[in-house]
Amino acid sequence: MDIELGIRNVARTVTFSTDQDADTVNAVISKAVAEHQTIELTDDKGRRIIVPADALGYAIVGSETKHAVGFGAL
Repeated sequence: MDIELGIRNVARTVTFSTDQDADTVNAVISKAVAEHQTIELTDDKGRRIIVPADALGYAIVGSETKHAVGFGAL
């Protein structure tokens, strides 16, 4: 699943893929924002992404990543 986090006063977004499902990611972000804590997620390569919830401008939680196979119908 693709995640995009927009940080306040920063031009570039934090974009990564994760193996976690959308409900889990939404719960982590919602809890962190409500409690003014850090958002802590792990990408699909095992790296940890930590963002202060108070600096979060927006979050886009994409759909499950679909891998294309082949070159299409011939």
